[in-house]
Amino acid sequence: MDVKKNDFERLIRENKDTIYTVCYMFSKDQDEVADLYQESLINLWKGLSQMKPDGNVKGWIYRVALNTCISLERKKKSRPTVRLTMDIDPFDSSDNRTAQVDMLHKRISKLQPFDRAIILLWLEDISYDEIGQILGISTSNVSVRLVRIREQLKKMSND
Repeated sequence: MDVKKNDFERLIRENKDTIYTVCYMFSKDQDEVADLYQESLINLWKGLSQMKPDGNVKGWIYRVALNTCISLERKKKSRPTVRLTMDIDPFDSSDNRTAQVDMLHKRISKLQPFDRAIILLWLEDISYDEIGQILGISTSNVSVRLVRIREQLKKMSND
């Protein structure tokens, strides 16, 4: 059990940014991102024995984190929620780059979960082949979907 625990801790240390990035693309609310991150860690731990030692570790991590976030998003949509509001925005920043990142994040969050996963992996500079392997679709399907997703993002308003 200690070997498994040590391997898991090393795996998480080396890939924590990847997991966080996936979670952040599904929510900007810090508490919700933390919940998604924790659920992803739980699912990674549960699936550790299924990971192939010679396989694509980063791809496996993306797949588990994406599936976790997509599943929780579906559950969230089926439950009514009440949003609490604050008078201040802790994420507010006046610089132009942050405003552009916020705009992109808002637009991406409007996409369907599967399309969100594709664009996230593309933004992480993952090859089309790897994206296809992670999501279980063909490379040409990745290419076609990315063109459609980018067009969809361009047409969205900033609301």
